[in-house]
Amino acid sequence: MEKSVFDEIGFSQFREQLHREIQELYLENERPWVIGYSGGKDSTAVVQLIWQALALLPPDKRNHKKVHVITTDTLVENPVVVTWVEHSLTLMRERADADNMPFESHILRPKTKNSFWVNLIGRGYPAPRAKFRWCTERLKIWPSNEFILDVVSTHGEAILALGTRKAESNIRARVMEYYEKWRARNRLSPHSQISNCLIYTPIEDWTNDDVWLFLMRTQNPWGLENTELLELYKDATEDRECPLIVNLEDSTPSCGSSRFGCWVCTLVARDRSMEAMVANDAGKSWLQPLLDFRSQLTVKNDTKMRDFRRAKGQVQLFHNAPIHGPYLQAQREIFLGQLLRAERRLMAEAPNDYRHLRLISLDELREIRRIWLTEKHEIEDRLPKIYEEATGEKYPEPEHGYYHCFGEDNLDILADVCGEDRLSYEMIRELIDIEWDYRTKLRRAGIYESMENAIKRSYYENEEDALTYTLHLESMKKGVQGTS
Repeated sequence: MEKSVFDEIGFSQFREQLHREIQELYLENERPWVIGYSGGKDSTAVVQLIWQALALLPPDKRNHKKVHVITTDTLVENPVVVTWVEHSLTLMRERADADNMPFESHILRPKTKNSFWVNLIGRGYPAPRAKFRWCTERLKIWPSNEFILDVVSTHGEAILALGTRKAESNIRARVMEYYEKWRARNRLSPHSQISNCLIYTPIEDWTNDDVWLFLMRTQNPWGLENTELLELYKDATEDRECPLIVNLEDSTPSCGSSRFGCWVCTLVARDRSMEAMVANDAGKSWLQPLLDFRSQLTVKNDTKMRDFRRAKGQVQLFHNAPIHGPYLQAQREIFLGQLLRAERRLMAEAPNDYRHLRLISLDELREIRRIWLTEKHEIEDRLPKIYEEATGEKYPEPEHGYYHCFGEDNLDILADVCGEDRLSYEMIRELIDIEWDYRTKLRRAGIYESMENAIKRSYYENEEDALTYTLHLESMKKGVQGTS
């Protein structure tokens, strides 16, 4: 068993010592505090520690500045966890008002243009993977950094309190130890991206068992029952194997290995926490549609789903084979239909407390439609029809300002004429759309360049022809370099 931080001086004395450290740091200056809160055990422990410490101060001293509690909703979080966090933040807000505490809670979300579905279904970004992890910055880092930057720009400095711990992983331990080199004082490190922001990690040396021991032995100050949090972790653990640590000598393992994240995450092979929830609790079987949809994103070889060209139309090779780019139009349309059907199942099967949740918002649908029409020139405008077929309801914004000279009937004729030559269809469709877009402009500067780019994107017969042509160009380049 790992050594507990409470071993040396005991639980109560250690907690009192940490409370004094928090109070001294808080009263030292006018820097506002920001606490990162996910609703998990570590961030709950940090908020609870700071709340307890500040509650011991006189009201005039604790309220001389704000403590912002921020949580980032990626819009693809586990619905159970989302509801839990929202409930927790509501209680936190009410208790802070009632007890005259300086805490303010905030739910941060990514901008619509950066959302998961806008990028995956709209732009066709392939499901995130280790070498193309496009999601983390857009969904989590950018929203929180934007909030912190705003606090820093207003007040000059800020302290960000996090529940990061060295025991989480070897990689986390190495990163934390690296930034310790620039510490001005214990547990206070510089932010790697934001100047004038210091990161405070009060539980950095705690083990999983230490966290659970603290949560079970101290009362949650904003009225949340930490035993409910323990139940949430139990449900997310296979066989509900999550014994409760009741004293420092207990050597049984805690439920610290359970992790909650985005239900669409493809950086892990399986969403074990959600699988365990469904398996352990018949009342959570309504989550099954999410697991079913996620399985569509975890296809090992997805090249048939993706364009052989990169996003801008160029063909790039790796070991004499194309590096495939975004999802094809047909695949993006399939994903959208599957997602909307999964949402309908969720709304029909979920308990009343969860039926307000949506997997994709109208704002996201609106942005996806805009990208398909204006950036990808997919003037068939199929999104409203996909919506109606999947939900059985009319799309809320059937027109929304989009009108094109070529309707669906005209494009069907074009598709029949092109037959199996999909690339010719795409090229002609894009040329038509470019001409339509320039029709009302007094100056048509750029139209020839746009048309030339459209032709370059699609002047191959097929993927095999594109590969042959690109290999030929590569061979010619090498020949020129060899003679120079």
